[in-house]
Amino acid sequence: MGTITAARLSWSVKGHRLLDSIDMAARDGRTVGLLGPNGSGKSTLLRLLAGLRRPDAGTVHYDDNGLHELHRRVLARRLAVVEQDVSAHHHVTVRQVVELGRTPFRGRFDSLTEHDRRIVDAALERTDLTGKQQRSWSTLSGGEKQRTQLARALAQEPREILLDEPTNHLDIRHQLELLDLLTTLDVTCVVALHDLNLAARYCDHVVVLDHGQVAAAGTPEAVLAPDLIRSVYGVDVLVDREHTTGALRITYLAATATRPVRLSAQATSTCAPAG
Repeated sequence: MGTITAARLSWSVKGHRLLDSIDMAARDGRTVGLLGPNGSGKSTLLRLLAGLRRPDAGTVHYDDNGLHELHRRVLARRLAVVEQDVSAHHHVTVRQVVELGRTPFRGRFDSLTEHDRRIVDAALERTDLTGKQQRSWSTLSGGEKQRTQLARALAQEPREILLDEPTNHLDIRHQLELLDLLTTLDVTCVVALHDLNLAARYCDHVVVLDHGQVAAAGTPEAVLAPDLIRSVYGVDVLVDREHTTGALRITYLAATATRPVRLSAQATSTCAPAG
């Protein structure tokens, strides 16, 4: 397990600030959910955390190491990234995609070892893909491609994993199985989600983004209140507990006539989870 810390992170495109002074932390095997409407900055923040983009200002650290001080192979041995839309050669198989997860641990011309193959087998099994491992990428549904990318990430045996809306394209069963799996892994997860109920059920900590800034952060119980959801999403909701499981439940009532102004700085809370 590792720790990811972002401090005063900002990023702009053509003078337009898309992320503004983001502070957040994901620690000690916890699952941190990034929430917010489309365009709020979730995907951009994940790419900055992954080193796929360089910030205009601010820093990202993995434990005590600055992100851009880490050699790419060193980072790849500890960090896995699952993006929304990933292409692959039409004729590559599911197993070949998952085997890419072992690339950081091999020399350029080295073959997979028996140890590598066992890890790939385990990743396929955990994502319910063993029976589809010889299928061509081009024949897969969107959900099967998403699960294949998760299996590839698991094959890296990461300490941290970043996921951009991994439940997109998945049916209900596989959404629950994927998030159940993430919570059992001995890794630190940062996951962008649209579904507030899934975030409430599976995340230890949530960071709500609005117009590129942190609107609120904390436990789901502390953050996912009707006023916050109305302010950020422009929707009236009822927040209560599901009777069978006791999980926090958000019921959408109606869209508000106009979306209120973003919460003031006084209404926000610190982004670093306790502990």
